[in-house]
Amino acid sequence: MPWTTALIPPQAGRRAILTGGTSGIGYEAALALAGAGAEIVLAARDPGKAEDRAAAIRRAHPAARIEIRALDTARLASVRTFASQWREEGRPIDVLLLNAGIAAVPRREETEDGFERQLATNYLGHFALTGLLLPSLRPEAGTRVVAVASIAHRSGRIAFDDLQLRRGYGPQSAYRQTKLAMLLFALELDRRLRAAGSPVRAIAAHPGIAATAIARRGDRAGPLAARIGAGLLGLLGQSSARGALPLLHAAAAPEAEGGGYYGPDGLWEIRGHPAPARIEPHARDPGTAARLWALSEAATGVTYRF
Repeated sequence: MPWTTALIPPQAGRRAILTGGTSGIGYEAALALAGAGAEIVLAARDPGKAEDRAAAIRRAHPAARIEIRALDTARLASVRTFASQWREEGRPIDVLLLNAGIAAVPRREETEDGFERQLATNYLGHFALTGLLLPSLRPEAGTRVVAVASIAHRSGRIAFDDLQLRRGYGPQSAYRQTKLAMLLFALELDRRLRAAGSPVRAIAAHPGIAATAIARRGDRAGPLAARIGAGLLGLLGQSSARGALPLLHAAAAPEAEGGGYYGPDGLWEIRGHPAPARIEPHARDPGTAARLWALSEAATGVTYRF
């Protein structure tokens, strides 16, 4: 039987933090988890947009419990503030869904931390956030960190000698590096959790090709180019709701395995229902993952304590 949102187990009593939950696959994941009874925390860069999305979820599910928190994964100060406030409150997390992302920013941009913008938004911010929230993850089987990767990881490479791409920036190669990094991170995190004896599991997922706002190219594409990009994504792939299914499977399906990677089951994993996805050999290499991990801790100043 194809896996759909109808198979999400009851989520009452569970709390999910989602980054990038105000549009596209992130919003659809928040909508489905709220409908299953989970308490949703929309960690968002734009609180106004998050309020609009929360209102839409409540219209669909009047009993939904939704909270808005400010978070910009491109800014370490924002990540640290979010995590510090959360830890002070002492509230456990059952699902940490790392979805926020931008793609193909036309020209290299640098964040206030000196990071290439795509790397900061898509990967380094999530690496720091997860490390800082690690003590808040409920220490039980069923607790999950879900990292959103992409079929773009297949042609991605980690530029270890120029991680911030100061010498060789390309919009697509920068994006591919971030999505390879997210997959390497998820697999390495699961290895380290297991080695520490933790019941928490890390799982990766990708949406195939889905009609989302990622065609905005980091809000740099312009309205016409963004509409054309979104149209092409919709023509080639599937809806945001269908694209969110692998994320939801990773977050909630009892059969989803720690260290697994899930995506659509159709041709080239472009569209379809959730199934185990193909991981390229260079994404499985523990040596590469450990090297990236060390660089990420040094860059963010966040050291994981298992």
